[in-house]
Amino acid sequence: MKKVVVLTGAGISAESGIKTFRDAGGLWEGHDVMEVASPEGWRKNPHLVLDFYNQRRKQLKEVLPNKAHLDIQKLEEDLEVIIITQNVDDLHERAGSKNIIHLHGELLKVRSIKNSTLISVTTEDIFWGDTASDGAQLRPHIVWFGEEVPMIEKAIENIIDADFVLIIGTSMQVYPAAGLIHYLKNGCIVYAIDPNLEIHQINVKNEFHLIKDTAVNGVAKAIRMIKSTL
Repeated sequence: MKKVVVLTGAGISAESGIKTFRDAGGLWEGHDVMEVASPEGWRKNPHLVLDFYNQRRKQLKEVLPNKAHLDIQKLEEDLEVIIITQNVDDLHERAGSKNIIHLHGELLKVRSIKNSTLISVTTEDIFWGDTASDGAQLRPHIVWFGEEVPMIEKAIENIIDADFVLIIGTSMQVYPAAGLIHYLKNGCIVYAIDPNLEIHQINVKNEFHLIKDTAVNGVAKAIRMIKSTL
């Protein structure tokens, strides 16, 4: 069975109504990204950080997977599909996709500040004083700017033998995720969906198809193109 690796970023979730920090020039709900998504921001004001992610969880409850998420899930009927996402939402899971690698963590998980492997699931608010089973403060299970990306090795393992790569909603400019395209095997075909054509700057030696469209429309087009090669 042929293998498709799907790389997704904020653009696919934006069509479900999830705002990105780029929507407001680097601000999330009026906050500079470094205030709410960095170890320094956490040390400076953990109450602000916890409240920020509490609000993100509430927003997540109000949105649904869109047609792009659902079309990717349907692709599993014909092909092996691995999703590598930079998003922290659970929209791929709610669409029914099975094999998902979250590079930047997951909004519905929290962990101990002392033991990064002590992870639990929550849909509720987390406050200062809420602790993990080891007694340490809980923090969002999010990879903040400046932190290591522990799932990158698993992502590399999955992309090196992909027959097709589908890039949606990300300009592939932020490392280490941007480096994944350098592991493509010869013969792998790349399809990139970008309404603003920001992704044209990436450099791959593989066959490359750029689809200037939204995630919802572009995914349907890319899937038709993939199936036409089978």
